[in-house]
Amino acid sequence: MGQTTKEPGKNEPELLGQIVVVIGGSAGIGLETARRARAEGAKLVLAGRNPDRLREAARELGAQSTAAFDATDPAPLERFFRDLPSPIDHVMVTAGRPIYGRLVDADLDEVRRSVDEHLLLPIRIGRLAANKVRPAGTLLFMSGTGARRPGIGLGVASALTNALPALATTLALEIAPVRVNVIAPGFVDTPLSATLLGDQLDARRNQLRTTLPIRRVIGPADVAALAVHIMINTALTGATFDIDGGQQFVAS
Repeated sequence: MGQTTKEPGKNEPELLGQIVVVIGGSAGIGLETARRARAEGAKLVLAGRNPDRLREAARELGAQSTAAFDATDPAPLERFFRDLPSPIDHVMVTAGRPIYGRLVDADLDEVRRSVDEHLLLPIRIGRLAANKVRPAGTLLFMSGTGARRPGIGLGVASALTNALPALATTLALEIAPVRVNVIAPGFVDTPLSATLLGDQLDARRNQLRTTLPIRRVIGPADVAALAVHIMINTALTGATFDIDGGQQFVAS
């Protein structure tokens, strides 16, 4: 693509006309990324489990279409990708939630679901998106930094956190020139975090404000800004991008 000359003082939206698909796009990081992409001129396709939240997000952002389904169910996921227009430009997946607890006490059905959400789902999406995403478009998955240190209660989360970057690197080679990247946040102040922490949420926020090198809590907008940058910068593939304010380097 040739270079264009921009009028001084004016910046063209950097995703103008591109189709951005966000699976898990009705709340939290996914919704904020959709907002950011829309502000950069993208057309949005939003997917998630909750039809009411999807309708609200679509109304707010003028989404091109929405689809309510469980992304870990192969049949509706395949239908969703089959029905997408071709080509699409970017797919971001924020579906799934971590599980914590001692391995010896773990509910194996929950463990299987977490493996499905964090490892099998990216593989399925890689297969389905390989012929849908244009060259230099990107698949973008979510991992984390919070479980990189070993600790009681972190066994499943730690295993999946460390496995996904390796999987994404291989996928980036196999489906090139489609790009594949991972975002690894620490604690992000989202509705999911509020659900997981309950009445301990404010204490966790205060702890992070005093211990993180950046002296503030990371929000969905921080992660969204990184996600959109990865979509825009076509030199980025096969990489994991940490965004945790230095959380992994300080005592938790």
